[in-house]
Amino acid sequence: MARSQESETQASAPPPRQAPGTLGVGMVGYAFMGAAHSQGWRTAGHVFDLPLRPALAAICGRDRAAVDAAAARHGGAAAETDWRALIARDDVQLIDICTPGDSHAEIAIAALEAGKHVLCEKPLANTVAEAEAMVRAAEAAAARGQVAMVGFNYRKVPAISYARQLIAEGRLGPLRHVRATYLQDWLVDPASPLTWRLKREHAGSGALGDLGAHIVDLAQYLSGELLTGVSAVAETFVRERPLLAGVSAGLSGSADTVERGEVTVDDAAIFTGRLASGALASFEATRMAAGRKNALRLEINGELGSLAFDLERLNELSFHDHTEPAATAGFRRILVTEPEHPYLEAWWPPGHGLGYEHTFVHQARDVVRTIAEGATPVPSFADGLQVQRVLAAVEESAAKNSVHTPVPSSS
Repeated sequence: MARSQESETQASAPPPRQAPGTLGVGMVGYAFMGAAHSQGWRTAGHVFDLPLRPALAAICGRDRAAVDAAAARHGGAAAETDWRALIARDDVQLIDICTPGDSHAEIAIAALEAGKHVLCEKPLANTVAEAEAMVRAAEAAAARGQVAMVGFNYRKVPAISYARQLIAEGRLGPLRHVRATYLQDWLVDPASPLTWRLKREHAGSGALGDLGAHIVDLAQYLSGELLTGVSAVAETFVRERPLLAGVSAGLSGSADTVERGEVTVDDAAIFTGRLASGALASFEATRMAAGRKNALRLEINGELGSLAFDLERLNELSFHDHTEPAATAGFRRILVTEPEHPYLEAWWPPGHGLGYEHTFVHQARDVVRTIAEGATPVPSFADGLQVQRVLAAVEESAAKNSVHTPVPSSS
């Protein structure tokens, strides 16, 4: 009898949890964005219960000594100096592209054609034509079960994800205005060197693509609508800079004391737009705002209320419910650290805030789950193409004395 009861107890117990399979990641690029992405890959499987455990299998860069050091620093991954060799590795199932925009299309398309999943940094490409080619490759790959996602990491801030949820639930009612600014100051000094981000052949555009891509994406993501047209101005305030001496570090580097080169991208871009519903939008992107380090700010006004967000206080969301009595109504601070908020179920007790690096952990989590579930990637390459079309319309408008310029539809 005792043995029978023991057998019944063992039979009813849940089976032991199996260790998840591995998703081998091959990362192209290892500097600023590479370091941020590697943090996400290293951390996601330790924080979230994932169906696959991401593992940084190999890192690729052109400089053998530098990529060897980066591979060791970012978790002991293997090192490659040719991205084609990285794609060919059997232990790599996903290619993570953290390179300047001029190489995105070639690497992403080759990786998708080789049967790999792809995560590609924003902006998706340097031109609309390149982005369209990437979308075609992604659509063909999706039919084979592959995932292609673009890295708009600020969607992964819990407060922004929660703002999207409130807007989708109708808490703001019909939208009237979207205001978005992204201000930095790392180029205020005219002696800052001519890094790749200041050359059109590498970066595509300047503050517009670097910062404007984020706020265009967030405006469309939060509103659930697409921009239909824009009117823009752009300016390059410092037209020549010292050449870079050696290798850039992060956003800057050491300047040559003698030789100078031409800046071929914008320093700042300001533009207005109209959403599909008729709501108005305004945008400002600059790397010349003294004192502003990473000031991404958004405000959305609707018939029933408003939401405001500041990246420099990224655990907070300001919400105004305009249906409340005027005597007590006003903006209230929501501390987005509760387990009911997006992504927070796996982190710390309420009130213990997250930071910039957590957006890349959340991005890694979403990529892994999308692959395992066979779901549609969000944000997709098609989302990246839509942003690229807006950026192209902004440049066209600025070149034509701010004339209103339609944004082509995806059809």
